[in-house]
Amino acid sequence: MVEKVYRAVAITPLPRAPDIVLGIVNVKGVVLPVVDIRRRFRLPEKKLTPDHQLIVAQAAGRRLVVLVDHVAGVIECAPKAVTETGNIVPGIEHVAGVARLEDGIILIHDLKRFLSLEEAAALDRALQLD
Repeated sequence: MVEKVYRAVAITPLPRAPDIVLGIVNVKGVVLPVVDIRRRFRLPEKKLTPDHQLIVAQAAGRRLVVLVDHVAGVIECAPKAVTETGNIVPGIEHVAGVARLEDGIILIHDLKRFLSLEEAAALDRALQLD
């Protein structure tokens, strides 16, 4: 689902967009919405800096950009190392599982469910040119 990771750039606000959407950016001639993972998980917001990174990905049937603090790399883990969240804490939205690694744990986000139906519809309306 992840296409590419870029260093953060200025984000243009998008009026009438859902709260999770920070705005839009131009990625190689294509305007894409930027969603904030901190807002999704109700974490304290951070001021955007060049140290932040933008992940271009397919999510909820669309291409979008996810603003994150840092991308440390890509890892592969055995399926037996992943526990579904329903087996840990039922009802955790947007998290598909938890991977146990030698040096800690990683939350696996479900990008297919990242935007709710209402958020996706509101984003579509905000992206329409008047």
